[in-house]
Amino acid sequence: MNFASLPDRRAELDPHGPAVTDGSQSLTNVQLLDRVRAASHHLRELGIGPGDVVALQLTNRVEFVLLLFGAWRLGATITPVNPSLTDNEVIRQLDDSGARVLVVENDVAPVDGITTLAVGDLHTEAANSRLAPEQSSALDLLHRTAVERIRQPRVDSSALALLIYTSGTTGVPKGVMLDHANIDAMAAMGVESLGVGPTDRCLLVLPLFHVNGIVVSILTPLLAGASVVIAGRFDPRSFFDLVESERPTFFSGVPTIYSILAALPDSVRPDTSSLRFGICGAAPASAELLTRFEDRYGFPLIEGYGLSEGTCGTTINPVAGPRRVGTVGLPFPGQEIRIVDDSGTEVAPGVDGELVVRGPNVMRGYLGRPGETARVIVDGWLHTGDIGHIDAEGYLTLVGRSKDMIIRGGENIYPKEIEDVLVGDPSVLEAAVIGVPDEKWGEIVVAYVQPRPDSAIDSAALKALCAEQLTPYKRPTSFIVVEAIPKNAVGKIDKVSLRTAHARAAGS
Repeated sequence: MNFASLPDRRAELDPHGPAVTDGSQSLTNVQLLDRVRAASHHLRELGIGPGDVVALQLTNRVEFVLLLFGAWRLGATITPVNPSLTDNEVIRQLDDSGARVLVVENDVAPVDGITTLAVGDLHTEAANSRLAPEQSSALDLLHRTAVERIRQPRVDSSALALLIYTSGTTGVPKGVMLDHANIDAMAAMGVESLGVGPTDRCLLVLPLFHVNGIVVSILTPLLAGASVVIAGRFDPRSFFDLVESERPTFFSGVPTIYSILAALPDSVRPDTSSLRFGICGAAPASAELLTRFEDRYGFPLIEGYGLSEGTCGTTINPVAGPRRVGTVGLPFPGQEIRIVDDSGTEVAPGVDGELVVRGPNVMRGYLGRPGETARVIVDGWLHTGDIGHIDAEGYLTLVGRSKDMIIRGGENIYPKEIEDVLVGDPSVLEAAVIGVPDEKWGEIVVAYVQPRPDSAIDSAALKALCAEQLTPYKRPTSFIVVEAIPKNAVGKIDKVSLRTAHARAAGS
C-alpha cells in the first residue's frame, strides 16, 4: 500500500467515515481526499514536483496531514521542523535538506531565500493565496475543495518520503532518509502487531515533527481504516478530558507523560474505558512506573523500542500476548534483531552487546553522508549503538547506550552540539555535557565547564548563550565550573567518571 494514494482508497471504501480531527475541524474520508488534492494542487502551483523537499514547521494540526499526503502525491519529500528550534537551527536544516518551500504557523516570520507559506485563517478567501512563489502567502487552498480532480497517484516505492533530522555523536544533525517502502513496511508492521482495525481511534499527543507521531499515530491508524484525533501540546490538566470526550482506543506517549499522569492527585479518576492500551517508547521506563500506571488507570502500557533510522519501531511488547515488564518486547513482524560483540559476532542469549537490526524499515541512509551511512549499516544490518541482551524467548532488554546521548522527556539530546556552543564563549576552555537522572524528565542536562587560564566563567552569560543558540529542551539546567575536566588514558574526556562523580556528589 503506497501512502500517496491512501486518502483515495479510504474515500472509496467509506466516503463519510471519520478520518481526522484536531478540535478545530473534523474531516470525513472524502473531505480528507478533497483537501489533500487541494494541498497538492497548491504545492504544484509553487513548482513542487518529484524529488523536491517541503519543510513543515508546524504544531500538531490537520494541515500537517494534508500537506504530508499532498506532497507525496507529487513525489515530493517532507522534512518536519521542530517549531521550537532557533533560527540558526532551522536554517541549518533547510540548507542541508535543500527544501524549496517552508510552511509555518501564522505568527512565524518568513525565512529569507525560501518560499514561505503561513497556514492562514480557516475562513480566509482562497483568492488571497494567489501570490508569487517568492512571497509569503496564506495556505488557504487547504481550506476548500480543489476544482481540479487529480487522478490517483502512483509514486515509486523507492522515492524519498521523509527526511527526519537527528543528531549523532558529532553533534551535527543528519537527515535520516526514509523512502515509501520504509514507511509502508513500518505502518503495516504496526497494524499487525497492535491489532489496529477500522473501529479504532488514535489520540495523537506526541509532536508531529517526530517520526513516532507521524508513523504510529497518523499513518498506522489511517492505513488500518481507523480515525485520528490530533491533540495539541500535551497538557495533564486536559488530557483525560480529551480521552472522555473523544473516546480514543489507543495513544502513544513517552515515559515523562506517563510519569506526570501517574502523579496527578488521587481525586482525578477519569473514565478510561475506551482505551485498549497506551504505547510507551522513546526512552526507558521503569517497571514500577508501568505497573503503577496500569493499576491506577486500568489500561496497559505497551513498552517498545525504536529509532528514526529504523522508521520508528523495532520491538514492542505484545498487546494480546505475554508482556514482560522491564523489556521492550519482541521484534515487529518482518524485522530481525541480533546482539553482537565488538567484532560483530552474534552473542548468546542473555549476554550484553550492541543491538543490530535488519528489515524493510531500515533507512536508506543519511542524506549526503555516505561515510556515516556505511558505518551504521553493515551488510544490511543497522548498528544502533544501544546495548542490551535478548532472552531465550526473544524479548529484548536494553541496559545502556554506547553513545553519550541524553533523553529528556523523550527528546534526544546529543552533548557535542551543546558543548560546541559552550566553548564558543571566550572564557571556556573545555566543556563536557552529561545527562543526570531526573524523576520527571528521565534525564536532565548538566554542563561541566573548565575556564581558560586567567579567565572567570560567568554562568549567567553561558545561560544566555544557550538560550540564543539552543532550543529549550537542550539547554543545561546547571553549569558546574571545575579546574579540570577528567580525561582517560588517551586524552579523551572521561564522561563515565564524570557521571560517577556527579552521582556521588548528589548523594552526599
